[in-house]
Amino acid sequence: MSDAPTRSGDGDAARQPIWSRPERGSRGPAPAHSRDEIVTAAIALADAEGLAAVSMRAVAAALGTGAGSLYRYLSSRDDLLDLMTDRAVGELRSHPPAEGDWLDAMLLVARRQLALHQRHRWLVEVIHRPSGIGPESLAWFDDCLRILEPVRCGATAKFEAIAMVTGVVTLFARSAASAGSFTLAGADLAAYPHLVAAFSQPPAPAPRTDLFERTLRGLLAGLLLAEPAERG
Repeated sequence: MSDAPTRSGDGDAARQPIWSRPERGSRGPAPAHSRDEIVTAAIALADAEGLAAVSMRAVAAALGTGAGSLYRYLSSRDDLLDLMTDRAVGELRSHPPAEGDWLDAMLLVARRQLALHQRHRWLVEVIHRPSGIGPESLAWFDDCLRILEPVRCGATAKFEAIAMVTGVVTLFARSAASAGSFTLAGADLAAYPHLVAAFSQPPAPAPRTDLFERTLRGLLAGLLLAEPAERG
């Protein structure tokens, strides 16, 4: 899906992050819609039909206007995706309090992230794309570092841990989206003795915590509690 050339009227401004630019270009008639309305329409379209349905033309149609008018607010579809992502991240407010155990607080952060992905399944497709970092994303990173303040390790290790939490959340979000697509029903396992042995074992007692929590607790403890305090 291609975008039209930049038509914001100011080439230098168009190269700035979308959050650093004015709400509208300096040329042409006054626009009929706000940037906020455009992002709202784009998110509604992505939630209903998937990210591929979000084009400048489709969003403009949802607003009852022509695609060309959107370039008074945005330089490209990438600008729109940046704004959509940051708006979605804003739903993670209010951030968990820092009191109590930092590991519990980070688990709550991760669960809220996962719920966000479940509300906006298109986020999995855009979260790792090269993009600008908006104010809501910066606020979220800042809050994670606030929660991790009691941990005696360097900033580099903390940034790595935050990135890994996001990676695990994305993995679980993808797994949930594709649940049921993999099955061994009807497969002949005779040539795979380790699989046969695994499936022959009696079922183990259910763990006290779910896989998501066990994964994140183990990951964060391994990355941060064993990390030298001077690193970073």
